[in-house]
Amino acid sequence: MLETLLASLVILMYLSLTGLLLYRLASAGQGLSKQVLLLVGTLAIVIHAFLIYIHLYDQKGLELSFFTVFSLVTWVITTMILLAAWRLPVENLAIGIFPIAALSVLLRLVSHKVHHLSTALSMGLEIHIITSIIAYSLLSLAALQAILLYVQDSHLHNKHPAGFVRALPPLQTMEDLLFRMIGMGFLILCISLGTGLLYIDDLMSQHKTVLSVGAWIFFAVLLFGRWKFGWRGRIAIRWTLTGFAFLLLAYFGSKFVLEFILHR
Repeated sequence: MLETLLASLVILMYLSLTGLLLYRLASAGQGLSKQVLLLVGTLAIVIHAFLIYIHLYDQKGLELSFFTVFSLVTWVITTMILLAAWRLPVENLAIGIFPIAALSVLLRLVSHKVHHLSTALSMGLEIHIITSIIAYSLLSLAALQAILLYVQDSHLHNKHPAGFVRALPPLQTMEDLLFRMIGMGFLILCISLGTGLLYIDDLMSQHKTVLSVGAWIFFAVLLFGRWKFGWRGRIAIRWTLTGFAFLLLAYFGSKFVLEFILHR
C-alpha cells in the first residue's frame, strides 16, 4: 500500500515537472522559478531512490530484473541532470527524461517479474554491477545530448531556431558537456569491463560482452578523434549514437530476451 502511494506520488511529480518545464519554455521563463522546480525534482528522486531500494535489496539477494534496472538507470540519469542543472542551464534536458522516469516507476510497480542474484556476491562483482549501471546511465545521457546537439545544429544551420532550441545552452557549451559525459562514461565503462574480466569466469563467451566491447571501441575512437583531430559536430554525434546503440543492445537487449522471450 505504501509503495503504491509513493510510486503514484513520484509519477505525478515527474509528469507535473514535465508540464511545468514545458510551460516555462513556451512562456519564455514565466511560471515557477528554476530553484523551486529543482527542489521538487530533488524530492521526487529521493522518493524514487527509496522505491528502488525496497526492490533492489531483499532477503533473497540483489534483485536485478529488467524493470528494476530500468528504474535504477532512469533514476541515475535524472539525478545527474538535476545535479548539473544547479550549476548549468540544462534543466530543459529533463523534459525528455522525467516522463521516462515516471514510466519506469509505473512499470516496476505493476510488474511481478523478479531476478535475484546470489546473496554472496564478491566486492569485485558488486563494483562491476554498479559501474555497469553508472556507465550506461552516463552514456545514455550523452546520447540524449547528442540528439539535442543535432537538432540545435540543424536549426542554426537553417537559421530557423525554434523556441526549444533557443532555450538550450550555446552550441559550444552543449558540445563540451557532451564530451565531458562521454569521457566520464568511458572511464567508468573501462572499470566495468576490467572488473568483469577479473571476477566473471565466462565473461568473454557472453554476447553482451561483445556488444559492450564494441561500444567501448566506438567511444575510444571518438575520444581519440576529438583529442587528435578535433572531431565535433555531426561526426561526434554519429559516433556517440552508434556506440550507445551497442550499449543499448548489450544492457537491455540481452536482458529483455532472457527475461521476456526465453523466460530465464
